[in-house]
Amino acid sequence: MTQVNMPEANTDLARLVYLLESGEEDTVLLARNGRPVVKMTLFESELPARRIGAAKGAFTCPDEFDQWDADVQELFGGYL
Repeated sequence: MTQVNMPEANTDLARLVYLLESGEEDTVLLARNGRPVVKMTLFESELPARRIGAAKGAFTCPDEFDQWDADVQELFGGYL
């Protein structure tokens, strides 16, 4: 646990957050005139559920899908 006064915390906030993120410190106390007033800890968030493949099986590609390219080329004179 590390305790820092407000002026130091103001200039070294990024370093204090890094100490928490890296696991070097589990708690950082911010003090005013040597008296702790704020307790900083790492926010533990749940990882979001995997989204890749979330719609697997919800859509099937039609068999004539590749034929659509030829139809479009025919409509627009082969510009594709």
